[in-house]
Amino acid sequence: MASPLHAQQSEDASHWVSEELTTYVRSGPTDGYRIVGTLTAGEPVTLLETSGDYSRVENAEGERVWVLSAELQETPSSHERLPQMEEQVAQLEAELDGINETWEGRVSAMTETLEARERRIAELEARNHQLDSEAEQSRRTIRQLQARLDTQEEDLLMRYFMYGGGVAGAGLLVGLIVPHLPRKRRKRDRWF
Repeated sequence: MASPLHAQQSEDASHWVSEELTTYVRSGPTDGYRIVGTLTAGEPVTLLETSGDYSRVENAEGERVWVLSAELQETPSSHERLPQMEEQVAQLEAELDGINETWEGRVSAMTETLEARERRIAELEARNHQLDSEAEQSRRTIRQLQARLDTQEEDLLMRYFMYGGGVAGAGLLVGLIVPHLPRKRRKRDRWF
């Protein structure tokens, strides 16, 4: 009538009752044993042994009962994982906020640097334009002064020619007039 029960010891003794169903527990490892209570969905239990379709478990209060092995899961329930995940989400949000603040600070600093460089470029372009204007004005002044210098050299040469021509003309006139002037005669004093 009773088949021999082969008990197996699990390597990892921590298991949780599945939270997807209401789990009834029995006093023995078959459906023939009476129901002695229930386990709360997601409640952690320690697996003691397995026999057929049933596993013997111990809950947090130390009660030892048999439950269908299919109603156990090896991962913690979502009720137990939820606080850890919420804490992890909070940490990630804090990191994200820190990253956002860092990024906003970097963007702000780069924007300020860019604006300062754009202002400096505008100043340098204005200064360059001003220097170009001054250089063009200086070139015009140099051309005007060069033209005046050339004109003055021509005027000076013209004056030299005029003075030289005037002197030559006066010398020519004197040379032509002097021979026709009456001469005074000298007294000849002879001593012998």
